[in-house]
Amino acid sequence: MKKIFEITCFIALFALVFTACSSGTSEAETSLGSVLKEEGKTVNEAPGGKAMTVANEGNQTNGYQIGDVANDFSLKGTDDQDHSLAQMSDVKGYVVTFTCNHCPYAVMYEDRLIDFHNRYAAKGYPVIAINPNDPAVEPEDSFEGMKTRAEEKEFPFLYLFDEKQEIYPQFGATKTPHVFLLDKDMVVRYIGAIDNNARDAAAVTEKYLENAIEAIEAGKDPEPNTTKAVGCSIKAKKS
Repeated sequence: MKKIFEITCFIALFALVFTACSSGTSEAETSLGSVLKEEGKTVNEAPGGKAMTVANEGNQTNGYQIGDVANDFSLKGTDDQDHSLAQMSDVKGYVVTFTCNHCPYAVMYEDRLIDFHNRYAAKGYPVIAINPNDPAVEPEDSFEGMKTRAEEKEFPFLYLFDEKQEIYPQFGATKTPHVFLLDKDMVVRYIGAIDNNARDAAAVTEKYLENAIEAIEAGKDPEPNTTKAVGCSIKAKKS
């Protein structure tokens, strides 16, 4: 009987050790996995190269569609000034991007947005970043947090706050990040993702946003003109 008890204890101890070792994940993977689980969304890339399966719920059932003319807006930026699209001069279009501070997907695209703006603003297509989230729901996305992030990352583009949450529903944005490319006449020409690989910029094979601009420059319609935006859900005010 004593021998059986010792064997049982050994097996139980081995099982505990094996479970602990095999379940280890990096901090980045745990953080992203937690957000994805909470969001209930999908992405097929994640830090560390691990595939993730999360439902990419339908984007944009309301709001602007391709060919619609967008309304202008006026929102406060991290420079404490109000900004509108009409105030911008020498533009051929506007890259309106709904993004935020806290979302792992938004963070993955920060450097790419900086690089994109630095290359394409000179060609007439500046990035206009808008934080649509309610800081009461997600404290990291407060206006003060936006100022801190803009300073830390040295954002070369406008970073505006949709404080009243009136602009993102007009556009029909559902994710962070979610891109809407407008031409100089404010006509919506492309909606969706920046590219096809959130996790690894070097592994991108389809640069949707860049291709859309190049198509417009060539006098053509972007193809595709709509893709699925992959990211975190927008945090609306609680009723």
